[in-house]
Amino acid sequence: MLFFAFFALTAIASALAAPFANYTRCGNAISPGERDAVEAKFAIDSAAALAGDDSRIPITLPRRRTVHVVWHIIQESNSLSGGAISDDAVRQSITAMNQHYKGSTFNFVLDKIDRTTNADWFRYATRGTAQQTAMKKALHTGDAKVLNVYSVGFKSESLLGYATWPWDFSGNNADDGVVILYSSVPGGSTPQFNQGKTLSHETGHWLGVYHVFDDNYTCNDTDGVADTPAQSQPSFGCPTNKDSCPSKPGLDSIHNYMDYSDDPCMNTFTAGQFERMKTQALTYRGIKGVIWLPTITFLPPSFPTAL
Repeated sequence: MLFFAFFALTAIASALAAPFANYTRCGNAISPGERDAVEAKFAIDSAAALAGDDSRIPITLPRRRTVHVVWHIIQESNSLSGGAISDDAVRQSITAMNQHYKGSTFNFVLDKIDRTTNADWFRYATRGTAQQTAMKKALHTGDAKVLNVYSVGFKSESLLGYATWPWDFSGNNADDGVVILYSSVPGGSTPQFNQGKTLSHETGHWLGVYHVFDDNYTCNDTDGVADTPAQSQPSFGCPTNKDSCPSKPGLDSIHNYMDYSDDPCMNTFTAGQFERMKTQALTYRGIKGVIWLPTITFLPPSFPTAL
């Protein structure tokens, strides 16, 4: 009897855990040939962009790169389980992302939230589907500088998110943006993936950085960034001391936002990743660093009252 009770409890626990154990963090991947072509073109394009950019001249004044955000909530009903996240959850997502990008000079500003009730889009909008094409064609807002975020249900696959690359904008403007699982926002219902770090990961792609691991599972250092160690495979959970390329310097970047670790494990970008984002954003999105000074309020002097 005890055996059957234990078996039943184990089965229930497994059933409850199953929906959360098999998520694919990201739908982005790039083949070696595609990457080589992208990087060759980027070398040419970025040289031209940098030559005309006075915002990269070293000066002591701080600069800010503002990214305007338009958030499209796609829902199948007015319930939270139907995708109807609150405006406050969206604002918390932007606040969290600014914390994750601290030190990058990027500042994300929420311009607008809109809501669309469409069960077909909520369930089946994902990369390459007719539902995604229709959704983005109807809702996409702004130019290459504007980050369009779509929160959906991904009911046809266990996916957390995906993004477009900056170098693809000119070929298909309306497709540009980031698509995430609605329950991955801060405080969402997806355990281990509910601190808003899916959005930060996908925005990293939108700003031009690759995964820290090689999408083709080799120890070739393929992310175009010098300060991330070679890594041949994604990380899952938070595997301390993981080293997928022991013959090369450094442990795997399990805490990096561009790995696949659980949200509580992620806490860093590197300086090299930030530099690549700045150059990609300038080259393909026209986002420049603008001199920024904090607002200073001058108060009139006060004098002691005469006795």
